[in-house]
Amino acid sequence: MVINMKLNFTVPCLFGLEGLVADELRRLDFSDVNAENGRVLFTGTDSDIAKANINLRTGERILLTVGETPAKTFDELFEGVRALPWENFIPKNGEFPVKGHSLGSKLHSIPDCQRIIKKAVVERLKAGHKTETLAETGAKYQMQFAIMNDVATLYIDTSGVGLHKRGYRPAQSAAPLRETLAAAIVKLSRYRGKEQVIDPFCGSGTIPIEAALAALNKAPGLNRDFSAESWEWLDKKIWENAKKDAKSREFSGKYDIIGADIDPKCVEISKENAKRAGVSEHIRFRAADASAFSVGESERNVILMTNPPYGERVMEQREVETLYRAFGKAIGSESNHKIYILSSHPEFEQFFGKRAKKKRKLYNGMIKCDLYMYF
Repeated sequence: MVINMKLNFTVPCLFGLEGLVADELRRLDFSDVNAENGRVLFTGTDSDIAKANINLRTGERILLTVGETPAKTFDELFEGVRALPWENFIPKNGEFPVKGHSLGSKLHSIPDCQRIIKKAVVERLKAGHKTETLAETGAKYQMQFAIMNDVATLYIDTSGVGLHKRGYRPAQSAAPLRETLAAAIVKLSRYRGKEQVIDPFCGSGTIPIEAALAALNKAPGLNRDFSAESWEWLDKKIWENAKKDAKSREFSGKYDIIGADIDPKCVEISKENAKRAGVSEHIRFRAADASAFSVGESERNVILMTNPPYGERVMEQREVETLYRAFGKAIGSESNHKIYILSSHPEFEQFFGKRAKKKRKLYNGMIKCDLYMYF
């Protein structure tokens, strides 16, 4: 099995983050970066599988793009999938389950598409490896397919667990903010480690932790494993080298980051998560009521980044609206600072009492939100 070739990759991402993901990939010196709706494409080598997985902050996973084929009929799908060079990537004993989705296409039955694709790959691997049996007892090569407008694109997932799972947050408060979205908010704030960062609704500490990771230039994937680490055609040294390179680019210094929450349990969870992330010395967590918020005396400029409760039920919405009003009044005298607030409430500005200078549409998982920016 020889993989001395240029490889194509796809990075799925939350809607609204495509530009940030593309910018990250370019800063990491990847080639042929191209942003599309909900995903970003790039090219690289086998060693870039490790580099991308370990360093990327805002993408959801790294998919190795094997190829694409027209898929108007099951026969067309079968022949197109069988024509792809699966033996270059999946060994004779590799496990290769299939999952995927279809949108706006004639082939809309996912189970049927899974069976057809599996059968086609089995035939290709048997011919490519010159064997009559495929034990599937080895490492996992999770296959994915996306059929859109009658064209199927086939992938192998290199990440395994999504990249938003950094490994520092096994304990979570209710309705957690995805790590990749928190990292995106930090990027959009243009925080460089010089300002004081405050999150008055820190929950499980995700925004303060991602801010600390960014300030330290600490790669988010250093403390977790990836599916492709067990692939036999990938030299184990590429993972060691990628981690060494990432660590060599870390910064050191003192950073002023504060996370607060009205719930003392959330504060304790945040502290534990920060310890697991290796950034606890850079963040001060405390129990505090956001409706009585005050920056107080600060020698630095302040960036407030937060994700307050949304209120999905009617009674919760009323409580949240009252909270937004109180928070807006409390923060009124601090309006000279930079403020970034993520909310799904369509009338957030009305209750907060201030119209944002700029808004950006984002998604927290499947929840449509706006990031309200005040400069």
